[in-house]
Amino acid sequence: MFDTKDDKKKMESVVERFNSEMKKVRTGRAHPDMLAGIKVEAYGQFMPLNQVANVTAADATLLVITPFDPTNIKSISEAIRGDQSLGLNPADDGRVIRVPIPTLTEERRKEIVKNASAKVEEAKVAIRNIREDARKAVKIASEMSEDVKKRAEKEIDELTKEFSDKIDAEFKNKSDEIMKL
Repeated sequence: MFDTKDDKKKMESVVERFNSEMKKVRTGRAHPDMLAGIKVEAYGQFMPLNQVANVTAADATLLVITPFDPTNIKSISEAIRGDQSLGLNPADDGRVIRVPIPTLTEERRKEIVKNASAKVEEAKVAIRNIREDARKAVKIASEMSEDVKKRAEKEIDELTKEFSDKIDAEFKNKSDEIMKL
């Protein structure tokens, strides 16, 4: 019998990666994960923001960033300002950085949904690639009968559909959240 456990694990990791990408997508409300992809130049190298500062949501429209080392304030502000996809303008008072989250226009919301849909396609391509690799493995398996190969291919296709549907559901939830005022 053909074992699809490895393929299932690979597809689960694609869905997990997709979900973490969706958490970074801006929805109009302040959330610390919005800045998860920011890399800050500190101590001569680029580091994730969460390794040089504490990020909290003070309320629905404001993120507060408290650097572990106050000398990094300028580089943190520059890193946030430098990420044009976020469109944020941080302000600092020498101790903390305040990042106001502007309300999203209808046009900007549609643009964010469009960018998120590109991530959907990337995830689905990754799942289809896993499916193709699994189908190739089934085809070259000489010890399996044709019936077993057909069942294995059907099982692989069902897995692909299951995980593709999970991605679609997560995207639908996220796009509804983005478009909601």
